[in-house]
Amino acid sequence: MKTKDLKLVLEKFLTSDAATNARVQVCLPNGEFYDISGMQLMENKLFGVRETHRLVITIEKEKWRMGQVIKKL
Repeated sequence: MKTKDLKLVLEKFLTSDAATNARVQVCLPNGEFYDISGMQLMENKLFGVRETHRLVITIEKEKWRMGQVIKKL
């Protein structure tokens, strides 16, 4: 996903009051949830790469378990 696409998705989420205060997590393929603890923009120093920069999202094990998901909105 490019940051341009991430921006479009986040702008759609931010139109909802519920979404502006929602917890942000990452779900791994094995079903484990992790909290996002930070984001950093980094520049690539390698020659021949397509992208010159990358957005790195740092995750950590969720601090408290949330309840079961009722439905996807």
